[in-house]
Amino acid sequence: MNTPAHPDRHAGHGSEAPRPLGNLDRGFTGHVHHISANHDTGALPPEELERRLIELGFVEGARVRILHEGLFGRDPIAVQVNGATVALRRREAMAILVS
Repeated sequence: MNTPAHPDRHAGHGSEAPRPLGNLDRGFTGHVHHISANHDTGALPPEELERRLIELGFVEGARVRILHEGLFGRDPIAVQVNGATVALRRREAMAILVS
């Protein structure tokens, strides 16, 4: 049986619940399930953060991959979303639920 060394690294086949992108490690590949911003996910009001993430391409079904993590506290992260590379704070990435 061939199992991945890091279980959170790759998206499942529809059986896993959506997880916050901010909790995942470099190399994760999946799709945006939805955005769920709240007052804990950024310095911006939730509605503004959600709008900005959508403008950056984090829309339902978009393919995402974590490319890089910062050295200190693993923050920020570089995320590829539908071919574009975007840098996000992990706190903001917590609003992006992926599967």
